[in-house]
Amino acid sequence: MSDKQTDKQTIVLGGGCFWCTEAVYVQVRGVTDVESGYSNGQGQRPTYEDVCRGTTGYAEVVKLEYDPAQVSTRQILEIFFAVHDPTQLNQQGADVGTQYRSGIYYTTAEQKGEAENIIREMTNDKVFGRPIVTELKPLADYWPAEDYHQDFFQKNPHQGYCMAVAAPKVAKFRKTFRDLAKE
Repeated sequence: MSDKQTDKQTIVLGGGCFWCTEAVYVQVRGVTDVESGYSNGQGQRPTYEDVCRGTTGYAEVVKLEYDPAQVSTRQILEIFFAVHDPTQLNQQGADVGTQYRSGIYYTTAEQKGEAENIIREMTNDKVFGRPIVTELKPLADYWPAEDYHQDFFQKNPHQGYCMAVAAPKVAKFRKTFRDLAKE
């Protein structure tokens, strides 16, 4: 009998502001944990203020734990590419800086291969009309964000940024990926 805990996988995604990305993935069936954080930079225990200065190399990310029996890596990545603009270098909308870069930080060779495949397919199909600039690297130097960033959209749905930026991403996910949304 297999241990369900060992069947779960972890992948880390940077799609701009982590509040928005987290708001989407907490709604995905098979995603069992979502944590906002910082990855692939330099230095120990970066703070939000450190990362916002743009000098640490860290990206705002979400760390996802998911059950591949319920949601595949490909589906996780299809959602990722649908809810942010992977053609904007170091930016998502009005959020500008290297900390807002598009990134896939994989923990397995299968995740890396799936990301390479989907990027190649979307590039060949000219899905976005511009080159995809999503960084694809192994996960390195991950640190959880401060507690006040965790579940930010859920705790602050009427905050201006949440209403203007996060809520439309959640709505797009729920419309486009109805079959993957938690009840």
